This record gives sequence, C-alpha cells and structure tokens, in this order.
Amino acid sequence: MVHLDYRDARPIYSQIIDGFREQIVTGVLQQGDRMPSVRELATELTINPNTIQRAYRELEMQGWIASVPGKGSFVCGIPSGPGPEALALLENFDKITATLLNLGTSRQELVDRILKGGNDNA
Repeated sequence: MVHLDYRDARPIYSQIIDGFREQIVTGVLQQGDRMPSVRELATELTINPNTIQRAYRELEMQGWIASVPGKGSFVCGIPSGPGPEALALLENFDKITATLLNLGTSRQELVDRILKGGNDNA
C-alpha cells in the first residue's frame, strides 16, 4: 500500500503517484492488476477522494494505469516512449523548426544547435 508522509513537502497526490509508480517498477503491482477503488483508498488513507482521483487521472495520462468504466482502474505496466509533456514539447519543436527553416536558417545550423544541447559555450 502507499504510505504518506505529511512532513513531506510534496503534495499528497504526488506522493500517491510516486508510491504507485514505485510499486509498478518494483513488481509489487503487475500489469493487469486491479488498483484499489478511489473510495477504498481514500477511506484507507483517510484523505479526500478527489485527491485519489487526481492521482489516478495523472497516472492514467502518463500511461501507468487505465480506467475501465464500471470495472475500475488497472495497471498497464511501465510506460514506454515519451510521455505527454515530452510529446507536447516535440510538437512545439517541430513547429519552431519549420518556422526557422522558412526564415532561412540552414539545416546544419539547427543540427549544430541540437548537438550543442543548448549550451552556448560548447
């Protein structure tokens, strides 16, 4: 089960997310395992169900769990590939790259910048 530390500076929902991710990575929770219901977990941890719902929603967006209406939430396993935040950044990168190319920046200039990794001193 997830353990909360009320002295921890992280929000409760974030601690819940980290706790479940750790359980999935270490094999305590396996792919296909049913997650505790929002009400069960809220009662067990004596916290607001909205906090649990927020953690589950974030875990689902990150690909760690999946919700099945009327059945509950289930472990998907360790997500592979870039998460939603990385995908959004890559989409922005594509748009900016296209704009720079249209403005006359050479492909080699872009490659050089990528290889520098944003370090102006490299």
